Amino acid sequence: NRTLAARDDAALPVLIAETGGLNAMMVDATALPEQVIRDVIESAFQSAGQRCSALRMLYVQEDIADGVIEALKGAMDELNIGNPALRSTDVGPVIDEEAREELQRYIDKCRAEGCILHEAKVPEEWAANGSFIAPTAIRIKGIDALDGEHFGPILHVATYKAAEADNVINTINSRRYGLTFGLHSRNQQFAEHIMRRVRVGNIYINRNIIGAVVGSQPFGGQGLSGTGPKAGGPHYLQRFVTEKTRTINTTAQGGNASLMAMGD
Repeated sequence: NRTLAARDDAALPVLIAETGGLNAMMVDATALPEQVIRDVIESAFQSAGQRCSALRMLYVQEDIADGVIEALKGAMDELNIGNPALRSTDVGPVIDEEAREELQRYIDKCRAEGCILHEAKVPEEWAANGSFIAPTAIRIKGIDALDGEHFGPILHVATYKAAEADNVINTINSRRYGLTFGLHSRNQQFAEHIMRRVRVGNIYINRNIIGAVVGSQPFGGQGLSGTGPKAGGPHYLQRFVTEKTRTINTTAQGGNASLMAMGD
């Protein structure tokens, strides 16, 4: 915005930005575990986690956490890591070696702190042949412990008590990122309550949180996750339009009928 404002050779252009996020998902005790695992795996690890909408922070209610976490570990071990050109591949490499090194430094730091919950294995043939990062789950206390977005196949996991649900939403909102959010719950009243409170651009209920189709699912964030209307939404193109206001003093035409007829 500052760069555009400093231009003196043209009219100010419109800036619409989508800037990523610290995307979270909540899972309560009424959720279907099999559906949760499927959607978490897709949201966190598809495209090697390199989506602005990808899941970064998973909150699981304590009552079901042990079972969900064990199932998550098993699903991570089933991921096929390798050549992204093959349909059988679930997780390919990250974008380049610089990104791989930065992600690996973060994982190594978490390992030294004893925070690694589970880590998949990169096959030997790819470990030294490409910018691969093993899909990794890291246990933390909550989203406020994150120092920023780690753009890769890294999922952070925390647990919460049922009575703490509002506190979880308060903490998510306090980070001021607001791109995507997921909720797995079969309690409609609880879902409505959470949807009203969480400040994000796209909310997904009982499904994954990636893959919005522009044109049918308007996509965009709030707060630090974006500016302006949502891509694919009804107001997006209007943002690029310059309005022209026309004001006419109709009394200037007076009462001369011939002048009025000239308008035809």
